[in-house]
Amino acid sequence: MANLNGRARRKNTYDAIVVGSGITGGIAAKELTEKGLKVLVLERGRMVRHLEDYPTATLDPWQTKYPQGQLPQAELAAHYKVQRRTGYTMTETTQHFFVRDDEHPYTEENRFDWIRGYHVGGRSLTWGRQSYRHSPIDFEANAREGIAVDWPIRYEDLAPWYEHVERFIGVSGQAEGLPHFPDGHYQPPMELNCVEKAFKARSEARFPERRVTIGRTAHLTDPTEEQLSLGRTKCQYRNLCIRGCPFGGYYSSNSGGLIAAERTGNLVIRPNSIVTELVYDERKGRASGVRILDAETLKDEEFHADVIFLCASALNSAWIMMNSTSSRFPNGFGNASDQLGRNVMDHHLGVGASGEAPEFAETYFSGRRPNGIYVPRFRNLGDDATKRSDYVRGFGYQGGAGRATWERDRGKGGRGFGAARKAELSQPGPWTMGLGGFGEMLPYADNRVTLNRDVKDKFGLPTLTMNVTMRDNEMAMRRDMQSAAAEMLEAAGFKNVRGHDNGFAPGLGIHEMGTARMGRDPKTSVLNAHNQVHECKNVYVTDGAAMTSASCVNPSLTYMALTARAADHAVRARKRGEL
Repeated sequence: MANLNGRARRKNTYDAIVVGSGITGGIAAKELTEKGLKVLVLERGRMVRHLEDYPTATLDPWQTKYPQGQLPQAELAAHYKVQRRTGYTMTETTQHFFVRDDEHPYTEENRFDWIRGYHVGGRSLTWGRQSYRHSPIDFEANAREGIAVDWPIRYEDLAPWYEHVERFIGVSGQAEGLPHFPDGHYQPPMELNCVEKAFKARSEARFPERRVTIGRTAHLTDPTEEQLSLGRTKCQYRNLCIRGCPFGGYYSSNSGGLIAAERTGNLVIRPNSIVTELVYDERKGRASGVRILDAETLKDEEFHADVIFLCASALNSAWIMMNSTSSRFPNGFGNASDQLGRNVMDHHLGVGASGEAPEFAETYFSGRRPNGIYVPRFRNLGDDATKRSDYVRGFGYQGGAGRATWERDRGKGGRGFGAARKAELSQPGPWTMGLGGFGEMLPYADNRVTLNRDVKDKFGLPTLTMNVTMRDNEMAMRRDMQSAAAEMLEAAGFKNVRGHDNGFAPGLGIHEMGTARMGRDPKTSVLNAHNQVHECKNVYVTDGAAMTSASCVNPSLTYMALTARAADHAVRARKRGEL
């Protein structure tokens, strides 16, 4: 029996285990395997292979079962009561990349929109692809303002890893030379359309501190040899990215990190493997591996490794750690600080302004650019000119201009096909332009998730309870986000300018952060400067859970840079015998 157990353990033993295969799991797998480690990637959901498993990627509108792919309200209400909150992104052509909420419930003490998908690649298949660096002031803000805890790193620590990731994934964008909006390594930028160019010129003339640029997005516009060798090619401007891209035009784990890792011969991917807890070796004082529930056989199994990377997403990594209790960690793995599950952040949105540009009625554009404009933060930049007295931190704008055919059609509930319908759609509506604010949310210790052992998912596992709200600082920022957007559009000469605040519940930004934050002191944080759990150095957490503050820019590039940096540290530390 001892020999059988020994052989079984050896069979299930790797140099490193990566939990999760999404935006950070793919980078962790690539970096660790390329450095020679034998890596097991554990994904709780089903297998999705690049090219093979994007069933709706090339469907035409008339090939869907339901008109315009809109799922029946009864089906949405029964199975997708939370996922439907994303609006038009949750359709017949995308539903296979979202969970069924009736199978994966959670409890909302305050409304929290947890948008997720369980499959190989995770949300790297459905992310917005906007890729920005956090700036020096972002890493310094907590310390400067006395909020929460200080980041244990600075921009200079992460800058080379930002470039490392940008070169690999491919980011198109425009350098702007702004210290609070750091430039990176970019492929040629996508082009602004005629209305956006006019908006840029006129708005910047009135507000020169409010720079208008094209979004920095993880789409290939001039692929490198490395990217071509992975089977990726230029973005085709189809703007059907959320269905999965058979061209590899945008970066996903499936088309990038996991492919690169597989080609080393050092990778094993095990789908349908729900990691339920970290296994702690009391004698050695380290994590020896993880325990999983096989989603198909419903049997438990253990896997072992010297190094463990949690890349399951901020909420799921926190769930694993909270569910991993022992005599060493009675309150959750690495939770002596009592910060596990706390400090939940998201980016708040749903506020801004729109207007019309009638003077461009005779102009049009071609293609479906999967990108928009970006206005970098212009508030509270450390000088008197940008300082606000009613709130701290800042926001940026994402948006763009377009002909109103599509929005007009949706608003009228238009249906059907044929010559008459084609003729109708060939007459575009007026040009409209919108600016949507993306605001920073502060870390509050009582914005938290907790383990709920009374409510179980379809596997009989505990679930999460969410208690996350926005506060006065965020609400003051929202008022400014709306008024500043309107004044920019008015300065550009747009007509019928209307501000809006459609309300917002945390979660819908789909940028959950902060549940196992980095910090300098083990008494007030979960992770150190290298993303190691303070109390167990062979466990690294590199997804959104690690974030100490949120900035106002999309965070995925920062997650990937932190992951690449931590993987490099882990390999070196393992060679030194420290893990």
